[in-house]
Amino acid sequence: MSNNTRTIGFIGAGNMPQSILGGMIKGGYPASSIIVSNPSRPKLDMLEEKYGLFTSQDNHEIAAKSDVIVLSVKPQLMRDVCEDLQKHVPDLDKKLIITIAAGLRMESYYEYFSENIALVRVMPNTPSLVGEGVSGLVADSNTTEADRDFVTQVFDYVGITIWLQDEDAIDVLGAVAGSGPAYFFEFMHSLQRAAEDLGFNSEQARAMVQQTCLGAAKMASESELSLVDLRKQVTSKGGSTAKGVEVYQQAELNDISKRAVAAAVARNQEMAKLF
Repeated sequence: MSNNTRTIGFIGAGNMPQSILGGMIKGGYPASSIIVSNPSRPKLDMLEEKYGLFTSQDNHEIAAKSDVIVLSVKPQLMRDVCEDLQKHVPDLDKKLIITIAAGLRMESYYEYFSENIALVRVMPNTPSLVGEGVSGLVADSNTTEADRDFVTQVFDYVGITIWLQDEDAIDVLGAVAGSGPAYFFEFMHSLQRAAEDLGFNSEQARAMVQQTCLGAAKMASESELSLVDLRKQVTSKGGSTAKGVEVYQQAELNDISKRAVAAAVARNQEMAKLF
């Protein structure tokens, strides 16, 4: 762990902030430097018991005590939460603010707070819950290099970080990495059903599919070969795999993926206008 330790306060204690702070602690970040607020007690009680964290039902208290504030409430609640903090917590422009809310663009936070805040927008994905996430990050011009190093450190605890040039790129990353797990689950389910139709029971079919998926992902992550070359390694000319791949290619899988990502990007851009 680096020496870049700050008091980081999470506003909201849902699954994603729990996974992030859990990954931080597992990676060696001091629990004494992580504090959390939430409207109800059960999640806070669990975090106190599991990690010994300082918690509060008062957002003002957590924000005031923090060097870094992570806004992790639902997008539809964000305006009320931020405007309340702006009203009651002094010196917010001296703190680093991180938002992990989907859809909300930076200009909204400048409206809620002020244009002087140091802001990083992060789009994590659900595999962050198991430490295998992808987080896309965009920082505004008010952040420092030390700020960006700190945010990289935080989100590297739950996967990999990809810094982007602008918020438009976050819409694309969200459509690929954010929505991507659902695409893979849909494909895995279709393979499971194909195995079941040919005589495997549900438990056997799922085990076979999920372990194959895990193994293929591990091979891809550990190899310097392109994904096309990895596929070719498994595909003997004229063999059974070649016949199966041929069916996917005839269905124009590349075009299907392109259209799926484009649809998700368009929806991300639509949602950005809702709040």
